[in-house]
Amino acid sequence: MLKYFLIFLFGMIALSSTAQAIEGTWESYDDSSGELKAEVKIYLKNGKLYGKIVALHNLKIALKDAKCYYCTDYRKNQDVLGMEIMTALVKSGDEWSGKKALLDPNNGKLYDAKLWLVNEDLLAVRGYIGWFFRTQYWIRKK
Repeated sequence: MLKYFLIFLFGMIALSSTAQAIEGTWESYDDSSGELKAEVKIYLKNGKLYGKIVALHNLKIALKDAKCYYCTDYRKNQDVLGMEIMTALVKSGDEWSGKKALLDPNNGKLYDAKLWLVNEDLLAVRGYIGWFFRTQYWIRKK
């Protein structure tokens, strides 16, 4: 009996040690063209999940002009590079979510958010307004 308990215990420890971490740098891509748009660093702070833009790619404007012109909060007219676009998501099961926690710097809108790992290298990022939602899939930067 003890032998089976030890096998079970070591199996659970092995499974928990290989749990996938959502923290890291993720690449986001344009929905229509498929071009790489940005790299977002996702990190934990005080038990909540945050994300900020750490690189921009394939810009149609000069980097110095990439600002959040349509934001209505403290980010208005601030540089998009380095901007926090995910704020204070809370974990529930295998998902992270928050109200008005996801910013689209292209239009200044805040969305309710839900994130979950599809696998260790693919992150589902869903933004909601009411019943309507859009899901993007971000790829872990290697």
